[in-house]
Amino acid sequence: MADNDFKYILQDISNIYVGARSTYGELAENEDLPHKLREVIVRIILSEVAGDTTPENHLFYLTRDSASYRVMKKMKTRFRMSVWEEADGKKRKKSGYVNREYALDEVVDSAELHQKKDTIVVEEMRVSKLGLAAVVV
Repeated sequence: MADNDFKYILQDISNIYVGARSTYGELAENEDLPHKLREVIVRIILSEVAGDTTPENHLFYLTRDSASYRVMKKMKTRFRMSVWEEADGKKRKKSGYVNREYALDEVVDSAELHQKKDTIVVEEMRVSKLGLAAVVV
């Protein structure tokens, strides 16, 4: 899988979709990203992490008391991830990746996902435009 496969920015009426392999430094300089989201990245997220950090790497190190967590929570951020699941013979006949969208709290609170973080592929970060409008920068 090429590294550029998950480096993109898309928008629809209610959401902004960001590929999870883009670094926060790249996102802060990208003119395709809405201005307010760039400001959130520059003023809040980059004050806690380095510019070469990706949302994929940052996700599993978020804590509830960090400013990044609070702003992502307010923006109603969700993550699309592929998680490896073993076959159990009942529900899953074969082992393989299962693609699903997770809320921020599901990932931060899940010990199981933190244990599997090396096998998880974080594909996309989805930000609600309504949630972004509620953020005061």
